Amino acid sequence: MIGYKMLKINKVFFLVMGIVISQVASSQTYFTRTGLTEFKASVKAFEPVEAKNNSTTVILKAQTGDFAAQLFINAFQFRVALMQEHFNENYMASNEFPKAIFRGKFKDFDLVSIIEKKEYDLSGSLTIKGVEKNMNTKAVVEKEGDRIILSATFSVTPKEFGIKIPAIVKDKIADIINIIIAYELVEKK
Repeated sequence: MIGYKMLKINKVFFLVMGIVISQVASSQTYFTRTGLTEFKASVKAFEPVEAKNNSTTVILKAQTGDFAAQLFINAFQFRVALMQEHFNENYMASNEFPKAIFRGKFKDFDLVSIIEKKEYDLSGSLTIKGVEKNMNTKAVVEKEGDRIILSATFSVTPKEFGIKIPAIVKDKIADIINIIIAYELVEKK
């Protein structure tokens, strides 16, 4: 009789603990302020047009799959200083539009089911120069200890965001800009 009661108590205890643990795990928020965002807009036979930004702020809510990223446009670093100056002043108007923002959601995101790498659909809106466009891409998510590693590549065109490329340099900049993201997120405590 005592064994039966203990067995019943143990089942209830483990059930409650399982629910508590799953709630704690699913309410986790992960973030970084040092995410890497880069773009490549090079055309063969001309100076490479590419830059890196190592200060992207990113938040991921593990329970819902909600995802947000924000970066300062003038934090993109180019190999050529003059190219960086033209990028900020002439193309991106970074004084007037200092940030690029992505807000989206991973479809069917489940942090618990990620054992190695897992690919997810990521949908949301990207705002550049005050212009908001819907975006869909695939992102690879993996867990490494208590960190989440997230990477993706997607493409945009300058025209989509009202970025005018002068005729004098039009042939030196790609029509399609490839954006590469690599973020290492830690749990926000």
